[in-house]
Amino acid sequence: MSTDDKNRAVAAAILPLVGGPANISSVAHCMTRLRLGLRDRTLVRDEALKALPSVLGVVEDDTYQIVLGPGTVARVTPEFEALVAEAAVRHTAEDLAAAGAAIKAAQKAKNATPFKLFLRRIANIFVPLIPALIGCGIIAGLNGLLVNLGWLPGITPALAAVASGFMALIAVFVGYNTAREFGGTAILGGAVASVIVFAGVAKIEVFGQTLAPGQGGVLGALGAAVLAVYVEKWCRRRVPESLDVLVTPTLTVLVSGLVTVFGLMYVAGEVSRAVGDFADWLLANAGAGAGLVLGALFLPLVMLGLHQALIPIHTTLIEQQGYTVLLPILAMAGAGQVGAAMAVYVRLPRNGSIRRTIRSALPAGFLGVGEPLIYGVSLPLGRPFVTACVGGAFGGGFVGLFNMLGDKVGSTAIGPSGWALFPLLDGNKGLGETVAIYAGGLLVGYVVGFVATYFFGFGKGLIEEFDVDTETEPESERERERERETAGPITEDPDSSGEPVAAPVKA
Repeated sequence: MSTDDKNRAVAAAILPLVGGPANISSVAHCMTRLRLGLRDRTLVRDEALKALPSVLGVVEDDTYQIVLGPGTVARVTPEFEALVAEAAVRHTAEDLAAAGAAIKAAQKAKNATPFKLFLRRIANIFVPLIPALIGCGIIAGLNGLLVNLGWLPGITPALAAVASGFMALIAVFVGYNTAREFGGTAILGGAVASVIVFAGVAKIEVFGQTLAPGQGGVLGALGAAVLAVYVEKWCRRRVPESLDVLVTPTLTVLVSGLVTVFGLMYVAGEVSRAVGDFADWLLANAGAGAGLVLGALFLPLVMLGLHQALIPIHTTLIEQQGYTVLLPILAMAGAGQVGAAMAVYVRLPRNGSIRRTIRSALPAGFLGVGEPLIYGVSLPLGRPFVTACVGGAFGGGFVGLFNMLGDKVGSTAIGPSGWALFPLLDGNKGLGETVAIYAGGLLVGYVVGFVATYFFGFGKGLIEEFDVDTETEPESERERERERETAGPITEDPDSSGEPVAAPVKA
């Protein structure tokens, strides 16, 4: 079976288990999850869905999220969308149901907090950029290695250009996605944000300071695009339709562009500089403590889906310093999770079901995909989730301590963690030292997560409840089977109404 056929087969297996095409109101994906809007949640067959080999877990939030893992989700989603689109042609009578679902979704949206919705919007802007960040980050790391070794001098300048091109223009992509997310014309958001990276701004002086191309970075681009959306919507309401095609885009770019040049670039530049300075100060003066806190809190953020809100901070640090020092610390949370899962595996030797789940989810856990272990193991058990956070805290504290001692450990891109982060590591010392510190942090996370879970993750009641043999029948079933064997073979009584009776036992 070809790769395309395999991905289509996965999508085809998932679709009927989530209620079929008529039950799908929206389809999207993030780094690891297929996110579905559902019209009727009761139609989903959760257990059958979790039993699919390609499904690593499910998460319920504002959408129904199926964890497929990095790479896989990006290939399965287009196939899933195609299947839904094909079915939509045959189910146009579902328009009325879709309208009812929209009303239901609007009612549900009223119950969401404004802050959480805002964070999700910010995540929606930056998540689509992650594949490019990863690709360019790995190429940058490879190029740095070749330069240090003195290999392929004729190729390294080209690799540097390939790796740096996206980062040089990332503000444009942020502006484009921001305008689309906030309901404006995407290309106008990109046009306004492009002012930030235009070399000609170096001729402009604002507040006694000459602007620099790229000043304000992604934060400035985000603010410029949001402003462009509001200007565009204002124009749409007031400009006559006959003039709209000319006046609205002109005023949107002009007004938003001038405000960006004479205000937002300077303000966003100061905010970006403050973010970088604070991160450096925090890790230089309280690295171990900061690492403990960040490593402990990251798993709860992942559980709530709020970890995506950190992406603008990571991106800002990458723009300024070439790497983010926060991601390697936060990645230690996944190490604590892996250690906790291994302790659960050891502490529940009779529970074949949980042990199978751990065996299947551990490879993804080592590569930094923590949702299967969170939702399939530690969180349902309760205390192991807390002890996993303890493992993440100590791993984060280990990496933070070395940052405090002057050995910065950073990542040139965002997205991966665990072992998958090794190709993206960078720092202010040699690559070997950077890799050794990060590997040491992972080892600390594994060990502390295991030890904390083994000794403190299980109460007596939890062991009695879960350390049972799930591969054999319950005792009551075995007793009934023994009674049937004692009674002898089952025969049909021709004089009865068809009910089976037990044959007499021979003396």
